Amino acid sequence: MKDDFTNEEKEGFYKAIYSRRDVRSHFISKPIEDEKLSKILHAAHHAPSVGFSQPWNFVLIKDQKTKKKIKESFEAEKKRSSEIVEEPKKSKYLSFKLEGILESPVNLCVTYDPSKFGPFVIGRSSIPEAGIYSVCCAIQNLWLSARAEGIGLGWVSILSNKILKENLGLPEHVVPVAYLCLGYVNEFADKPDLETAGWLPRLNLKDVVYYEKWEEKENLDWKEIQNMIESKFD
Repeated sequence: MKDDFTNEEKEGFYKAIYSRRDVRSHFISKPIEDEKLSKILHAAHHAPSVGFSQPWNFVLIKDQKTKKKIKESFEAEKKRSSEIVEEPKKSKYLSFKLEGILESPVNLCVTYDPSKFGPFVIGRSSIPEAGIYSVCCAIQNLWLSARAEGIGLGWVSILSNKILKENLGLPEHVVPVAYLCLGYVNEFADKPDLETAGWLPRLNLKDVVYYEKWEEKENLDWKEIQNMIESKFD
């Protein structure tokens, strides 16, 4: 079969993957053009979905009053979650900048609607969570598209879904999956912020790949493989 992607196109695809970052602190005030925002949402809407159910919706938020209410929820949840962390990690956790809700020009809530196309969706009867997995595929499409357009994105997961539903007027059956901050940035960091801060290390590929059964390993020269990949894309 003919290869549909040129080498240049492949390199661009992998560049988007390896340079994607969870942006919290580098947003600038430049607004996102409607055309680019539309392209990003269009890419998200073309994600794969279980039974072609397309169970996502995208709630765009630009109003500062709404953003401030969501920011208040973030602050409350961050304080609450810090109580389960012991020092010295607690102080380090509280020092992190973990959102850009007010700084980013566009906030976006991506939701899951299990009622789309009725109660029976092909592929969801055995694994009901497949609907939410589909929404996560849309989010990844959106994230990579934003990176390709030079737009930063940060996923804020330290939030109360109850507060989100109240402030965004979501129906009872609709589930908020991701609250995202989008905007142009002054830089994309070389490494994820939490990796740079030493919070957690990046695992080696060899430590997360098994063969046939759990924890079954195959004798491959993983160091050579990883070095080859890192030299090209890191």
